[in-house]
Amino acid sequence: MYHAVGHRPASAAYGLSVSPGAFRAQMEILAGRGFTPLTTAALGEGWRSGRPLPSRPVLITFDDGYEGVHRHALPVLAEHGFAATVFVSTGWLRGAYDEGGAPDTMLDWGQVRELAAAGVEIGGHSHTHPQLDQLDDARLRAETVRCRDIIAGELGGRPASFAYPYGYSSRRVRQAVRAAGFAQSLAVGNALAHRRQGPYALERVTVRRGTRTAEFARLVEGRAVARTFAVDRTLTKGFAVVRGVRRARRFFDGSGAASGAAPGPA
Repeated sequence: MYHAVGHRPASAAYGLSVSPGAFRAQMEILAGRGFTPLTTAALGEGWRSGRPLPSRPVLITFDDGYEGVHRHALPVLAEHGFAATVFVSTGWLRGAYDEGGAPDTMLDWGQVRELAAAGVEIGGHSHTHPQLDQLDDARLRAETVRCRDIIAGELGGRPASFAYPYGYSSRRVRQAVRAAGFAQSLAVGNALAHRRQGPYALERVTVRRGTRTAEFARLVEGRAVARTFAVDRTLTKGFAVVRGVRRARRFFDGSGAASGAAPGPA
């Protein structure tokens, strides 16, 4: 799971960014070790149909829709013939639907179309990037359906895959994503994806600014994943409880239910 790719990303995106040089080195590791990148849609279709996956399958995914994915990542992906999926928050992209609030320079729709033309899957990541599990039912539906419809209008076909903003979901959120027509969805989890997780809760491993080349090599081989992300996983479990309490309080006292507002990390 990648986010921004750039030399000097904005501070809000910095920790979850990678430099262009680091991204190139990481893709060379995948190529050198015989991995075969798939789109998220191709993985889902392979599992549903029962057709065997290629040797050493891996997903390369980008969340949010940062401009550097087009500028820096796309040429490297093209050099290796690698598939990838970019999950876009449609209200953050530059253009007619921009509602502000993006943490850095984002893709415009011309760049999104160029990515799609190059074989990159474009998936949904909500419209305004809220914590979906904190929203009421009406706004939850609006965030998923509007994202879906904007992508379909711009690219000529409905997106098949979705990724939860911040990685947060619940049974209600997963049902809403499925009802919006998405065939599969990705969380974070900082663990390897397995079919038993189900099509709407597949986990990913975060690649950060501080992820060194040797560490990346261990992670893609499935080694030391639990140890590397032990703190992250503990914090995630704790914050899940906090979010559940927040939503329950709003439900019972009536405050915040309409707006769905919920503070949290970017």
